[in-house]
Amino acid sequence: MIVGVHPLAGFDKLLHYQVPEGLRAHMQVGSLVRVPIVNRMHLGIVGMIGAPDDFPVSKLKNVTQLLHPFPALTPDLLSLARWMAAYYACGLDAIIETMLPASVRNGAGLKTEKQLALVRRLDVPELETLNRRAPQQAKLYAFLAQQFKPQRKSLVLSRLGITAAVSNALVKRGIIREEERRIERIAYDDDWAAGEIVAAHPPALNDEQRAASDALAASLREGKFGVSLLHGVTGSGKTEIYLHAIHDVLEAGGGVIFLVPEVALTPQTVARLRGRLNALIPHHGAVVWHSHLSDGERLDGWLALATGEKRIVVGARSAIFAPVQNLRLVVVDEEHEPAYKQDETPRYHGRDVAVMRAKLAGAHCLLGSATPSLESFFNAQNGRYRLLQLPRRIDSRKLPDIDIVDMRIEIMRTRGMTTLSRQLVGAMRDRFEKREQTILFINRRGYSSSMLCAECGHVEECEHCSIAMTYHRHDEQLRCHLCGAERPAPLRCPKCGSLKIRWRGLGTQRVEEAVRHVLPHARIERMDTDTMSRKNRFREVLAQFRSGKIDVLVGTQMIGKGLDFPNVTLVGLVDADISMHVPDFRANERTFQLLVQVAGRAGRGDRAGEVVVQTFTPQSEAIQFSRHADFAGFAAGELKMREQFLYPPYRHLIQHVFRGPNPEKLQFFAEQWARKIEQTLGDKVELRGPAPSPIEKIKDEYRYQLWYFTAQVTKVVAEIAKLRQDFAWPDDMIQVLDVDPVSLM
Repeated sequence: MIVGVHPLAGFDKLLHYQVPEGLRAHMQVGSLVRVPIVNRMHLGIVGMIGAPDDFPVSKLKNVTQLLHPFPALTPDLLSLARWMAAYYACGLDAIIETMLPASVRNGAGLKTEKQLALVRRLDVPELETLNRRAPQQAKLYAFLAQQFKPQRKSLVLSRLGITAAVSNALVKRGIIREEERRIERIAYDDDWAAGEIVAAHPPALNDEQRAASDALAASLREGKFGVSLLHGVTGSGKTEIYLHAIHDVLEAGGGVIFLVPEVALTPQTVARLRGRLNALIPHHGAVVWHSHLSDGERLDGWLALATGEKRIVVGARSAIFAPVQNLRLVVVDEEHEPAYKQDETPRYHGRDVAVMRAKLAGAHCLLGSATPSLESFFNAQNGRYRLLQLPRRIDSRKLPDIDIVDMRIEIMRTRGMTTLSRQLVGAMRDRFEKREQTILFINRRGYSSSMLCAECGHVEECEHCSIAMTYHRHDEQLRCHLCGAERPAPLRCPKCGSLKIRWRGLGTQRVEEAVRHVLPHARIERMDTDTMSRKNRFREVLAQFRSGKIDVLVGTQMIGKGLDFPNVTLVGLVDADISMHVPDFRANERTFQLLVQVAGRAGRGDRAGEVVVQTFTPQSEAIQFSRHADFAGFAAGELKMREQFLYPPYRHLIQHVFRGPNPEKLQFFAEQWARKIEQTLGDKVELRGPAPSPIEKIKDEYRYQLWYFTAQVTKVVAEIAKLRQDFAWPDDMIQVLDVDPVSLM
């Protein structure tokens, strides 16, 4: 038996090996094996079984080890890896490593514990003899005789104050038995889980929900690949459509992948699944998958899916690679979110990979959003996706009233910069008196975005990156949010020595401080990456907010989408302009999506909601269309602009970034490369650049970029790969190809 193996050894080449007789029974395409390469052992994935007839079998080395008796990658995952390598210009070994959790690749072991259980009950004379001759053994016997199930050995010995010799003696006599049992490490099986479970009884669907659910059920019954875009306003009950579809798939024996954009959304989603589908997925039957899990939780979840023990996984973008058996449905919630795009190799987009995985598995892909990406909406308009719409909130609840506060006028009134407008402060006090809750959103952590000297105009910048350092007031530090560099905040201007230091711009810390000033008796909590570093801290905060122990929640994007808290009646967007004034053609789209999504957190219960938007550009289209959640109107104007310049979705965009320590050398080689592309691929791509990146330096590396606009991504990527091999690149220059980038910074 000969197999072709894709080794995880830093190169892309299929190597052939013989399979020893003892490993042949379980060897399959997708199996995880250990193979020798030169003088070292490496992991690899079996990509094919067999070889040409004239293959030199006698020269082949043997596969050394088969790590699992089942495939580590399902056939659709292996096909997906090959597609991703071609589309995203990435090595196959890097993609396979992304698909397999580190705990699986590192050979982490299962967690087991020794247990004790009673085998034979003693009659009265035997018990009296045991009490007289071995009172410690009698104590252990008496304890186990009262138990209904095996008990953990270490706990029993500790509680009774006895040694292992005591239990060993009873085992030898056949009175008790000692057994080793596997302990499954289950994410969200803890004290917080009970508070996250929601009502098990499904609400009645309204007419729009019923129509969408019926259409989706018909597609699932066909058992063929298809994509549906569920466009529903915030609070319209999209989750109910997901749950009905998942119920149908699980009942038919299929598997499900459910993607969410933020780790903070997984507890709520898992709780809904466990509460509503408990009959189809026994307790804790939904596997959780994201970066905050321990290695043990990730390994046990992976094994449960790979063996078919569990059939549904919920998690962030990497959950799309979970080894779900008989995959029939992939749900991508909040499909518009940039968080689905990975910003390091392999630079894949979780939404697009989800569509391709569904296609390769013959499954259905359901994309959902109140503010779909223009790419997905364009595909729905052109008939590539089926469009399902929910135009109203459930129970005919009103969308929240949105008040726009012109901060230019506010500054004139207060004669200086202010964090919270009078209107927002008044609304917050009103909600606090009524014991209702408030969410304040600002998409920037820290206290202030930069330090400015009012005397000479000096701004403290990072020594390694071309951005201003952010001031963190709680520990008086300046930090760079790109490279992590930090230094104490100066008391005097480092350039002129002036004491007139000003902190410019807003961050979550500054907003939190302002709220404590105007609401001194309110219970306030902040959610950003600075405060959520401890495992499960975000679950703790959300549980407190859900139970009413927090009055005001201040946070970044992790609280701006998907969360459902009925007692939240006020949402404040402290600075709606942050995402608007960046050099990116998607800036307006991002701002509109952000405003509508954050506004959608208000008024989801029985009480009406209100949204206060603070902005310096109230006349902008993104803000005006968001006032009425008018996605159709915004999309029509934005798509017209995109068509005029042939931006995505009318063509694909590939970003080529050059990095290195010498900016002049970067510019020279980028220009030479651009000429070569123009000469070779000028008929297939429109080239723009090269030019310095908007953030010109990160971590001591300067950055130049080129843009390729094309309708033929895979062909262009393949030809660029060939040209790159023959080009004389300097050793100190790094290149990155990013296909379909979501950020041009």
